Amino acid sequence: MPELPDIAVYIEALEARILGQEIRDIRVRNPFLVRTVTPPLAEAKGRTVVGLRRIGKRIAIGLDGDLWLVFHLMIAGRLHWREPGAKLANRNALMATDFDAGSLVLAEAGSKRRASLHVIAGEEALAAQDPGGLEVLDSDLAAFAARLTSANHTLKRALTDPRLFSGIGNAYSDEILHRARLSPVAMTQSLAPESIERLFAATQSVLRDWIVRLRAKAGDKFPEKVTAFQKGMAMHGRFGEPCPDCGAPVQRIRYADNETNYCARCQTGGKILADRSLSRLLKKDWPRTLEDLERRGTR
Repeated sequence: MPELPDIAVYIEALEARILGQEIRDIRVRNPFLVRTVTPPLAEAKGRTVVGLRRIGKRIAIGLDGDLWLVFHLMIAGRLHWREPGAKLANRNALMATDFDAGSLVLAEAGSKRRASLHVIAGEEALAAQDPGGLEVLDSDLAAFAARLTSANHTLKRALTDPRLFSGIGNAYSDEILHRARLSPVAMTQSLAPESIERLFAATQSVLRDWIVRLRAKAGDKFPEKVTAFQKGMAMHGRFGEPCPDCGAPVQRIRYADNETNYCARCQTGGKILADRSLSRLLKKDWPRTLEDLERRGTR
């Protein structure tokens, strides 16, 4: 799922291409994409783009007359910039918004259709789209600490809860926790003040660093290859590979469709956290430490 750094770079690319431009046409292949009825999507045609905003992991395109198109790309949705009037030839292409300069195409890989578009009228209705998470890059330590400890959750859950923190998901939470040298299963209300301060600094630095990296990667082109598995990430998607800081093999916890990656040496004092599926399968054979892992010759 595109997260804060990805959405920030998407918005920069869109500002350069559609700000001040009139929507000439809107073509929707899959009507399920549009999750609102009033106002109708047809009202956006002929209006001019006057602003863009990030709302959590959503992209909000503001049109004259206080109308907003709010896109949530979910896991597999991606935006593409194509030539004006580009055909929706690929079955994954769900919608095109046409401008004189080009067409903004929304595509979603796979068979599940989770991406969504909400047509919103007015600031009050737009505000209702915000889950309420703290904007960490605009926050100070006190506000971050208060939000983090407002309930007792694991750090992984807290960082990825959109009601607590805005725009952080599975990928960048792995990077943040590794940089902060904190376990993903540490409990928020048990953290020492110095650990909270370290987490705050890591959250800000990881998000800012990746905005800069993704901006440089895109250059003056539209960011076409948006992925949760970025080259240069320390942890996310690197199970079994060496930690760039200590060389220990990256570990994982799998649950549902998600995976948490961490370094046992850097983050958990050498302890290997229980993987819900594998630890249940292996039982007593499940390695508890890096030393156990090395003796058994497994990852």
